[in-house]
Amino acid sequence: MKKLLVMMMAILAACSMLLAGCGGGEKKAAEKVMRVATEPSFAPFEFQKEGSKEFTGFDIDLIRAIGKQAGYKVEIQNMGFDALIPALTSGNIDVAIAGMSITEERKKVITFSDPYYTSGLIVMVNKDEANIKSIDDLKGKRIACQIGTTGEKKSRSIEGAKVVAFNTQSEASMELKNGGADAVINDAPVVGYYLAQGGDKVAKTVGEVMEAEEYGIAVNKKNTQLVQDINKAMAELKKNGEFDKIYKTWFGEVKK
Repeated sequence: MKKLLVMMMAILAACSMLLAGCGGGEKKAAEKVMRVATEPSFAPFEFQKEGSKEFTGFDIDLIRAIGKQAGYKVEIQNMGFDALIPALTSGNIDVAIAGMSITEERKKVITFSDPYYTSGLIVMVNKDEANIKSIDDLKGKRIACQIGTTGEKKSRSIEGAKVVAFNTQSEASMELKNGGADAVINDAPVVGYYLAQGGDKVAKTVGEVMEAEEYGIAVNKKNTQLVQDINKAMAELKKNGEFDKIYKTWFGEVKK
């Protein structure tokens, strides 16, 4: 009887361990989520195709690839450009990617990833404009730009300029087209994409590309682990060729 009792206790113990093991197997590791915000009117970096609610563009493809490489589920939401940094500092989002230039002023309140794109500013005018040949000719002129961008900052530095900042680059371009502005100042690749998509019928660029600037992915200063994950994943994408593949999709030949 004693042996039988011992044997039954051993069997019960084994079953208990087996059940515990089965229960543990059913538990999945918590999924890591990266809450990303962008301002989708900055083609070819981020925009929505006509008739679609889906986000597309270089930045969108890049952050999704980074998330996949680093093991994050990427959730993307629409947000005004000037609301991105406040949303980061308040913890409402984890990441902002929107063709955001790395500046000392912004670095005071947020952290940037390693640079992923080098850009610069360009002046765009109407195609039949003959008197404006460079930024030096914009003194006292009407300039349209996008709110919160380095293009706005540059516009406001021009002596006597009458600056109107719009929520989107599309609105700034429309202001130029309708004769409400003499010029637009914005990032060269954004202006170039606008012209390539048919804007060259009504507009052109003048002068040289100014103030080369680097874009970075913005993160809350407290989230040091996320910044490390993003930088590590981006380095891996550059090493395995995926970064170049994404770049070629939107810009053609890869810059070396």
